[in-house]
Amino acid sequence: MNLAEHRIPAAAFDELASGGGGTATVERLRAGQRSRHLLLLRGVLDTTRDAGHPRWPEVRRAYDLLASVQLSHPDAVNAVLHHPAVGAWARHTIQTLEAPEQMSALAAAAAIRAGVVCELDVAVADGVLNLPSLGRLSIGHGVTTATVHCSADGAEVSAGDRFLQISDEEPAWRPLHHLSAQTGGERIEVLVDDVDPHRMPGSAVRDPLTPQEAALWQDLLDDGWDLLVRNHLPMARQVSATITVFTPLAPPPDGMSSATSRETFGCVAMSTPPDAHALAVTLAHETQHAKLSALLDIVALTRPDDGSRYYAPWRPDPRPAAGLLQGTYAYVGVTDFWERQRHHESGEPAIRANAEFSRWRSAARLVAGTLLGSGALTPAGESFVRGMARRLDEWGREPVPAASAALAEGAADRHRSLWRERNTRDL
Repeated sequence: MNLAEHRIPAAAFDELASGGGGTATVERLRAGQRSRHLLLLRGVLDTTRDAGHPRWPEVRRAYDLLASVQLSHPDAVNAVLHHPAVGAWARHTIQTLEAPEQMSALAAAAAIRAGVVCELDVAVADGVLNLPSLGRLSIGHGVTTATVHCSADGAEVSAGDRFLQISDEEPAWRPLHHLSAQTGGERIEVLVDDVDPHRMPGSAVRDPLTPQEAALWQDLLDDGWDLLVRNHLPMARQVSATITVFTPLAPPPDGMSSATSRETFGCVAMSTPPDAHALAVTLAHETQHAKLSALLDIVALTRPDDGSRYYAPWRPDPRPAAGLLQGTYAYVGVTDFWERQRHHESGEPAIRANAEFSRWRSAARLVAGTLLGSGALTPAGESFVRGMARRLDEWGREPVPAASAALAEGAADRHRSLWRERNTRDL
């Protein structure tokens, strides 16, 4: 499992700073994340060994099996190791030494994908065998270990006197949903991970989708992808190059919620979008977070947190500089979305689209200025934020209808007033 040194050329850095990022640039970020997952996996092995963990022998055997399968079936191993939840599991295990035996589940998933002949024991938690990137098998409470038998014809699992198939015909097997959409030759494919316990740390994940709900998500993706490709082609290509997994979240009391995590690159977590527009702008927003998080693993943009907190026009709470940077970059993507989308609307929807464009260009530019004056950025960070600011200044010169400007200013004023009431001081 070889690693490479990762650098971001100046042209790619500037491209990212402007809010963009072509396929080649995104692939550089993805390559960095692939190496990160390999380092984390090795970290699990070394930490378990150094701690004298009782599961160390099976962790070693599983790691060796992964390395062996990779020699002949690298795509199968990569599909498992670079599944977003694997990064979150590995980091959690290194920090806590909990569940290092999940390494066996990774090896089993890779062996199943590759169709190699082997068998190995895999830990069962709460009656469930989780196979990252594939799905989960309900085995029953009281079982702590199951044996996965792999061959070129498929796989089965034995637990006591029970034999269960890793197959769509097996009632106990719950595969991950596969969604895809295509418009004008542009395609996106994602898995819906609604079963892995590490699929989105710190978020209110929900129970698995029903078949009817999965069909609804497919319809939303069809429509949302069509909107992105028709009206936002550069953004659509960034999304398809970056996002590989959706994780459903529990619905909030109002509106829609979404999230990404630095530990699960490639995954967007969200509650069920109300419509195609909501899905499209959410993908634009969260893809920005994913790109920036991957860049931060290669280039430091902020200095260590000194405790300073700042106003963010999209949050109810004061934010550290690192959080401010993430939010600003995300709203550069949101601004880009509405700048394009406003030209495809008419009537009242056009007024609202222009208002969204006006509000978020001003909000993001305000915070870019805060960051540049904060002293919290590295030299590379200053260059990056100046790139954002230049793009936002270009948008700032574009006219919007007076009614849209009034809506944007009113929303911004209300947010600032509520923020002041909620927080103890005005920053």
